[in-house]
Amino acid sequence: MAFEISTDKTPAGDQPKAIESLVNGINTGEQHQVLLGVTGSGKTFTGANVIQQIQKPTLVIAHNKTLAAQLAQEYRDFFPNNAVHYFVSYYDYYQPEAYMPTSDTYIEKEAQINEEIDRLRHASTQALLTREDVIIVASVSCIYGLGAPAEYLKKHLKIEKGFQTTRTEMLRTLVDMYFERTTADLNPGQFRAVGNTVEIMPTNERVIYRLGFSGPAIGSITKIDGVTREVIGEPEVFFLFPAKHFVTPEDERKVAMQDIKLELDEQLAKFKEEGKLLEAERLKRRTEHDLALIREVGYCNGIENYSRHFDRRKPGEAPYTLLSYFPHKEDGTPDFLTIIDESHVTVPQLNGMYAGDRSRKDTLVEHGFRLPSAVDNRPLRFAEFEERVGQIIYTTATPGKYELKKIADAGLEPVEQIIRPTGLVDPKIDMRPVTGTTEYPGQIKDFITEAEETIKRGARVLVTTLTKQMAEDLTDFLEEKNIKTKYIHSDVETIERIEILTDFRKGIFDCLVGVNLLREGLDLPEVELVAILDADKSGFLRSETALIQTIGRAARNVDGRVILYADEMTEALEYAVGETNRRRELQLAYNKEHKITPKTIAKEIKSIADQMRTQHDETVDELLRVDIELYKKNPKKFLKEKRRQMEEAVSLLDFETAAVIRDEIKYFEKL
Repeated sequence: MAFEISTDKTPAGDQPKAIESLVNGINTGEQHQVLLGVTGSGKTFTGANVIQQIQKPTLVIAHNKTLAAQLAQEYRDFFPNNAVHYFVSYYDYYQPEAYMPTSDTYIEKEAQINEEIDRLRHASTQALLTREDVIIVASVSCIYGLGAPAEYLKKHLKIEKGFQTTRTEMLRTLVDMYFERTTADLNPGQFRAVGNTVEIMPTNERVIYRLGFSGPAIGSITKIDGVTREVIGEPEVFFLFPAKHFVTPEDERKVAMQDIKLELDEQLAKFKEEGKLLEAERLKRRTEHDLALIREVGYCNGIENYSRHFDRRKPGEAPYTLLSYFPHKEDGTPDFLTIIDESHVTVPQLNGMYAGDRSRKDTLVEHGFRLPSAVDNRPLRFAEFEERVGQIIYTTATPGKYELKKIADAGLEPVEQIIRPTGLVDPKIDMRPVTGTTEYPGQIKDFITEAEETIKRGARVLVTTLTKQMAEDLTDFLEEKNIKTKYIHSDVETIERIEILTDFRKGIFDCLVGVNLLREGLDLPEVELVAILDADKSGFLRSETALIQTIGRAARNVDGRVILYADEMTEALEYAVGETNRRRELQLAYNKEHKITPKTIAKEIKSIADQMRTQHDETVDELLRVDIELYKKNPKKFLKEKRRQMEEAVSLLDFETAAVIRDEIKYFEKL
């Protein structure tokens, strides 16, 4: 199917111009483009329109799971008839294997896998191998090792009515595809045999395929809802992929085990030559134990550390990743679009993954906990990532040096999306000195005067400091001046931070003091005044990016303004002030020409903390009161239906509802 946006929304403001420019760049073969879009300008909608016009599979990379989930939902809303999938790390909890020589402490790997996210990962890879209209929204998990797509695809099975196979042969085939046999309720990646039928639940969807055998062939195929057991249909054919991404043929597995043994012998000889007898004994015992498990059951804990041998890769060669599943041209070059969201954060994150992983692995190898080949179970180096992605669009309000250099080398400028469809403009900026004089009271007293006048109008005030101690001291000082104030910094717990922000929006207090947590992601339309103390102090907290992000906190209010306290004009200040004023002039001119009167965003005040603490518990309690009678009538049927509702909520990325239903299920299961 073709990509087709399904919405009444039409491009507005700078969006039409940005879409045209980005599409032209892609069609003329530009590898790197930057979409410089201010907060609230609709960068995701612009991206969706680009995808619709170029008609290419697309990878969208976000810097955390929450943002990825939001983006996936937005793209699903835009493309309800296309394949939009969510690919993030499937660990709910992950403690990597590590060794600390200074204290002689070995930490075993601990992990708790989220089966639902694992299912979504399988749905992503299977969509890429079977469809062309695919958008994958991923975290940096996309650069970590995954099984070889060729082997994964080779192992898949086309099952259709009349397919020549017996029930016994089908059971052997399923085991060979890493499916597990069970006699209980089916979960993804499991099958069961009942009489002359075989029921299979694939890894990518919560449905059951029931195969009815008629002699040496499949006589019928029935598709059944995995929870309600309702018949969905009777397809003539369906495709079944392996239950695991890491697929190794039996003959290659034997060769891999021989290679592991050879590597072990070489490393043991090296350790003995160096006099590392403890390390040699440790490595010998562990590796031989792992080989015995692989030989007998085909698996061992930490088997991914031997992935280079199973993948038949050379030392140092990059692992297969999600990028390997995207389409490539005949010459091997990538044939898909990559959108890196909030690139000023995401690019450094992608760049930093390899070094941290390598440092930990080198320590394990040096002290005999792992073979040297373990270092090749790794994320991609940044240069390898660059080679494996298609044409890239970086979206951000504050492009980093990397993105800007890439487009400058190609003779390009950022594609600007400055005009917001809402008509809101960037805030006014006023610069004032830090140091007091006989005529001027200095930054603190001046700020207090401005804050009092702003609060009298019913608006809120943000002020940023350079240190936690200064934030706390300023809060105490403002309280003494009868300005209701609270502070927020990294020592304040997550739940408490959310409660403080909610109370701030509600007007329970009027002034919020912070350090760097106020730079990104705060949507506070009640804020009219943002004050940046000591704005001329060089460093991370007063960099060009940090200043522009902080100034942007006042861009949600029609009367938004910013005071920068500085005794000298640094390069970062000069850029931030100049760029903000440039954007503001463009926005004002556009509003005047199109007779637009901007209004402060009206946003409902919701307490996320209440949802996380009390509302969640209250909702669960209310459901328990309502559902107890239904549970008593038919517990098994009731729990199946609840599981179906939970899976449906997860498929919509509505994790809060899913969590409520999950806790209700846990309560009834204890009964």
